[in-house]
Amino acid sequence: MSDATQTPPPPADERIKDISPLRQALIRPELGGMVGTVAVFTFFLLFAFDSGMFNAQGVMNWSVVSAQFMIIAVGACLLMIAGEFDLSVGSMIGFAGMAIAIFSVTLGWPTWMAIIVTFIMCCSIGALNGFIVIRTGLPSFIVTLAFLFILRGFTIYFPQKLERKTIIGGIADAAEGDWLAPIFGGKIGQGLFQWLGDMGVIDVFERGTRQGQPVVDGIPMLIVWAIGLVIFGHLLLTRTRFGNWIFAAGGDAEAARNSGVPVNRVKVLMFMFTAFCATVFATCQVMEFGSAGADRGLLKEFEAIIAVVIGGALLTGGYGSVIGAALGALIFGVVQQGLFFAGVESSLFRVFLGVILLGAVILNTYIRRMITGER
Repeated sequence: MSDATQTPPPPADERIKDISPLRQALIRPELGGMVGTVAVFTFFLLFAFDSGMFNAQGVMNWSVVSAQFMIIAVGACLLMIAGEFDLSVGSMIGFAGMAIAIFSVTLGWPTWMAIIVTFIMCCSIGALNGFIVIRTGLPSFIVTLAFLFILRGFTIYFPQKLERKTIIGGIADAAEGDWLAPIFGGKIGQGLFQWLGDMGVIDVFERGTRQGQPVVDGIPMLIVWAIGLVIFGHLLLTRTRFGNWIFAAGGDAEAARNSGVPVNRVKVLMFMFTAFCATVFATCQVMEFGSAGADRGLLKEFEAIIAVVIGGALLTGGYGSVIGAALGALIFGVVQQGLFFAGVESSLFRVFLGVILLGAVILNTYIRRMITGER
């Protein structure tokens, strides 16, 4: 066949814009989190390397703190991508921890039953949040702000009414021999860390009742939960049809409904997942400390949102990344502990939060304009 008879190529669609590799990299939601992570680690490697921040015990310290942020950031990230907020996360943490304490210590339930009932109760409250938002059309900011006060009030009222105090201990004793408690409060890899200690790779205690034991004797389940939830959230968001629904629900809810996306169900499920993550955090916390306090979880909702924003999510919904949110949580953990190791006043951590939040919002706004072509 001659060239003259060949079918000419179709004309280029003017609606499709060629995006250079550099531009593709710049509009990745994880960009801010990646840049921030590199900057933070570089800073502390230069100014806090000799302080013990990067030995086994130091790494475990900031890893645990980062894991706490990470757990609640995953839920907050998916919900924000779906176009909603949940300001009751911090109060949910305190409420869930107190519920486990009251059920297991005050009422004498088996710990496994207390944990399961608490998860059911908190996820139901998350569903109620979503249901009210969907049925009334009220902003989720207002609805969950109301539940922030409701849950915090109950968290203070019930222990005072039942125990005449706002801190309930004895959870560790109640959980002794329980089959479910170690899933939240145990450790893995003890044998490996003991071997590393025997080989001199990590330090061991030189005296006392723990002589010969490694200073880090295992990986807390809190970290395992954080990694598991990040992997689950990332795969859900990027590898499933439901993940596409989450993006669609937050990007343009009406267009998504017209395309057959069950927007209401998606949003309610994301509220439930956020409550689930908060309950995981609370359960790990009470199992670690052996007690529950009415003041647990204060300001955690804002820290979760900041981590998500640092990770590249837009406040308007429809755009974000679980990996970016995880990096934002890692930045939090490293900075919070790193300031101590570097000898900096710890109160400056809040200053850092404000500065990095403002910078992240400015960066994300610029990225949104790059994507949409706005000026």
